[in-house]
Amino acid sequence: GRTGNATVALHPLSHPEVHEGGALGVVSGLRTVHPTSEPRLPDAEEIREFPEPFGTLMLELPLRDAGFVLPSWEELTAVVDAARERDAVVHFDGARLWECGPHFGRELSEIAGLADSVYVSFYKSLDGLSGAVLAGPSTLVEEARVWRHRYGGQLFQQFPAALSALIGLERELPRLPSYVAHAKVVAGALAEGFAAAGVPWFRVHPEPPHTHQFQVWLPYGTEVLDEASVRQAEETGVALFRRWFAGTGGAGLPPGVSFTEVTVGGAGLE
Repeated sequence: GRTGNATVALHPLSHPEVHEGGALGVVSGLRTVHPTSEPRLPDAEEIREFPEPFGTLMLELPLRDAGFVLPSWEELTAVVDAARERDAVVHFDGARLWECGPHFGRELSEIAGLADSVYVSFYKSLDGLSGAVLAGPSTLVEEARVWRHRYGGQLFQQFPAALSALIGLERELPRLPSYVAHAKVVAGALAEGFAAAGVPWFRVHPEPPHTHQFQVWLPYGTEVLDEASVRQAEETGVALFRRWFAGTGGAGLPPGVSFTEVTVGGAGLE
């Protein structure tokens, strides 16, 4: 509305496109375009050279379905600058922004400060019950309050979500850097273990992880891997892998390969 252009540039693996049924177009009447289809966020050159105008650039930090991947700090600032050169506003889908500080080497306030608006989740990294927050200029936030009601988000009795989020800010947020550090240890150990076990082909992606979450790819079917994961949990008392997904995952898996997501949280430190 502020730019006069209803086109949103975002990655085709972004959450609204993959997990919300194309919500931006269906519900909001916005049009989405994709500056790149590579399993990473777009770079500054791709933004500058995109052949049609757009009003908003949305960046999902990290890009979950590509393997929780992040650009470098220099790449992130460059792509934001490139969008501003095109008179576009920048929105961060920062559902998992909380754990991005170690990779960027910056405080959360500096990371969020790059964007015109930022969305953050309470129930992912902070381990809250539910809920999220949209942050931005006061004029945008006041208008968003009206749209929140129109979209059915004006839920009553939200204080449990708010309280659990405040607890998460107090307890989980300071521990996230240790989770990110230990995820690198876990990912390296998994790679060593698969190699020692003689697995014919595997991948830990990205290596090393950019956050405390990463993907594991193995050359077996989902049913075989789900059963093995359950057996491992039953026998060891540790649930390492959850659900396995087949076919072409976010990073473009070939047929016959399955992937899962690994999250190293408080329990993982043990």
